[in-house]
Amino acid sequence: MRTFFERLDMLAGIDGTGTAVQWLERFAYLFLVLTFAAAPHSIAATQTAWIIGMTAWVVRLFFRPRVRFHFGWLDAALWGLFAWSAISSFFSYEPLVSLNKLRGVAVFLIFYFVFYNARTYKSAFFLAAVLIGSCMVNALWMPVERIIGRGVEIHGLSENGALAKAHLTDGDTLLEVNRQKVTTPEAVLAAVEQAEVSRIKFYRPDFELTVELKRSDLAAGSDALARLGATEWKKSHNWRSKGFYGHYTTYAEVLQLIGSLAFGLFAAGVAGWLRRKEISEVGGRTFRLSIVLLGVSVGGMALALLLTVTRAPQLAFMISSGLIVFLALGRRWFLTAMLFLIPIALGGLIFLQQSRRVDFFDRSDESTRYRQMMTRDGLRLWSENPRHLVFGVGMDSIQKHWQEWGLFDRGWQPMGHFHSTPVQLLVERGLPALLLWLGILGIYVRTLWKGSKECLQDRESRGILLGCLGGLTGFVTSGLVHYNLGDQEVAMVFFMLMGLGVRLARLRTAKRDEGESAEASVRLAA
Repeated sequence: MRTFFERLDMLAGIDGTGTAVQWLERFAYLFLVLTFAAAPHSIAATQTAWIIGMTAWVVRLFFRPRVRFHFGWLDAALWGLFAWSAISSFFSYEPLVSLNKLRGVAVFLIFYFVFYNARTYKSAFFLAAVLIGSCMVNALWMPVERIIGRGVEIHGLSENGALAKAHLTDGDTLLEVNRQKVTTPEAVLAAVEQAEVSRIKFYRPDFELTVELKRSDLAAGSDALARLGATEWKKSHNWRSKGFYGHYTTYAEVLQLIGSLAFGLFAAGVAGWLRRKEISEVGGRTFRLSIVLLGVSVGGMALALLLTVTRAPQLAFMISSGLIVFLALGRRWFLTAMLFLIPIALGGLIFLQQSRRVDFFDRSDESTRYRQMMTRDGLRLWSENPRHLVFGVGMDSIQKHWQEWGLFDRGWQPMGHFHSTPVQLLVERGLPALLLWLGILGIYVRTLWKGSKECLQDRESRGILLGCLGGLTGFVTSGLVHYNLGDQEVAMVFFMLMGLGVRLARLRTAKRDEGESAEASVRLAA
């Protein structure tokens, strides 16, 4: 046990400065590791680990030696956005609702939990490995789950059958009856017979919906299919993968971020291999094995992302990968990668058309038209008076005032949000909120860019920094048509990676400053 804690202290950069401080820092770091391990799977587990670890770290702040805080432009922009969100909430049409939403805005605090507890290079690399390895658990399970199949896909429905009367059609997949998962027609029938009216959850490309089926509509028959009013069934192999989350878009956005991190490390490793000098330094077999494992990770996450059939994160990941290849390997390899990606992109487009029955850029697609409608309505609402321009209408206030503002096609379309991070910020929190968010992104990009330039010979650091930069690019790209900043699972991973990236960049800056100081001392001594 003593050896374990000694290794933990070396990894986390914990000094033997006192029993209470040591144990608090160990406790905080262990829960930081759990936060990274849980992030690709469960928001509840991630938040629990974060809150427990953060509490230990906050308690540690009251002990000596004092933690040295770094307050720069990024911190000013982060806290400025939070403060403006609070001000906007007081001017909201529904102040209590908007103030309650500040809990979601405060998710940026996980950035500080990561930044101040990932103190060393080894710690940052270890946390990145934990995040990638944990994500691979669900990424590898997705194609296996697709091969096994799920639910009851129904065919040959009779017009007067119970399923048809419930407005189900050929090709629909029955998933649950009264919140019980079903895998055979017999299970569907048994569940339906237990209640006068049953709620059936089903999948129809592109959505999961719920209908009601009456027990009295069941027909007489010798088997379950006949009584339900169908002639054939099979397990479905067509749906939008969502990992262990509750929604495929959330899963796709997280895959884009973590996949970019893995690809950044992979590209930096390939760049080191091409230089060949690094093989003898690291150990040839171990070095090549790490590249292979990272390549498998990237491939597994890319396949899982494809199975989500979510267009914006897929495009975002392609842009992120192209940027990483260009920065890590240069123009020639970038052009080679583009030739390699073209057939993969075409295959993905064919898969998209078969799965969702839409094109990649399809103006006739309902979800595309819905986004266009929400963007138009959002910009109209934001610009219609000075109050909205400056303070917005308040977070989530549209849930109670959508009728008077003429949103959601006056009730003919489902209630939701504006499906765009910039538009959502403008409408709910005003122009200052968007400018502060753009400031955060600009400062973050500059930090990653400078950090990656300063560690050209450090493969792991450069890989993480390039992965964070690529993930940021993808996050912004996807955020044009998704409100990914408002998805807490996605936002948590984004700020976790920000903590890693900024910490590594600061470590590189500190190392450079130490080197310059030592060189100056030598010159003075001479």
